[in-house]
Amino acid sequence: MAATKKLSKKQLLTLYRNLVRTRKYDELNVRLMAEGKLLTFYHSAQGHEAIGVGGCSFLREDDYLYPHLRGHGLPYLISKGADPKAVVAEHMGKETGCGRGITGIHGADEELGILGGGGTIGSAFVLSVGFALAAKKRGQGQVAVCFVGDGSVQRGQAHEGMNMAGAWKLPVVWVIENNLMAWHTPVEDVCPLEDLADMAKAYNMPGVVVDGQDVVAVHEAIQPAVERARAGKGPSLIECKTYRFRPHSEGRPDVLHNEPRSEKEIKKWKKRDPVKLFREKLLKQGVLTEKTAEEIDQEYDAEIEEAERFAVESAYPDPAILPKIVYAP
Repeated sequence: MAATKKLSKKQLLTLYRNLVRTRKYDELNVRLMAEGKLLTFYHSAQGHEAIGVGGCSFLREDDYLYPHLRGHGLPYLISKGADPKAVVAEHMGKETGCGRGITGIHGADEELGILGGGGTIGSAFVLSVGFALAAKKRGQGQVAVCFVGDGSVQRGQAHEGMNMAGAWKLPVVWVIENNLMAWHTPVEDVCPLEDLADMAKAYNMPGVVVDGQDVVAVHEAIQPAVERARAGKGPSLIECKTYRFRPHSEGRPDVLHNEPRSEKEIKKWKKRDPVKLFREKLLKQGVLTEKTAEEIDQEYDAEIEEAERFAVESAYPDPAILPKIVYAP
């Protein structure tokens, strides 16, 4: 795949701002969950943020996006331009949420090509094939980008979707967020491949492995695949090696098999926190200053405070709207 153009200072700061904003909203949802204010469960994205931010910050507005469950879509929606406070409100079951308060966890923004998610593992693949088929038939250069976990690729839908996309040269980019374990099962227990990207060979598409903690590396892997798909050359598979810092979901035991996850391993990975790594890199390059970084933190702290107020004060939906928004006319 062709190399990407060097990012400008403005683009680098966009990536940094999206990382910081995503982390702060994630921390907000973790806190609200602990306080019993969310009506749903919550799967934190902490440790994964560089993947959604690097992959989505420079997509076209009309490109389709299928978000991963980490952060319940926050890294992806924020980076594509959706309103994150609507995601918080949705988790509280409020009518101002991105699903009118009835979906719980599925962030969506139809105008931005974010059509929500499926509740079953593996459904991402077949739904994204549908998005990509629609994009190809429309003929306007749209691309579907689908983010999934390492557990999802063990499902039959993954192979059905990749096979159809490869055979029909559909404009879709598959992004596997391999955090080394699905819930409490390590990936090596269920997959014989060291690199999941090697599956791409079976479907005659490029497969790339990238450091999922490096937001620029993620961008430089995904963007050429997007442009390749946009040019009509078919799908690609990107595997991002990453690690989740928190439990599979908030409130559940953080275990590997049935034993507590290694604190030593968690601390080791936290040294490669994607937000801190990129901040340090930009400071060293002179793209970011300590003053600007502090101003960005203050800006998003104020936004988070307003988002919480907005969600708490929003009304619950009128049950009478259900038939109107669940069923098509």
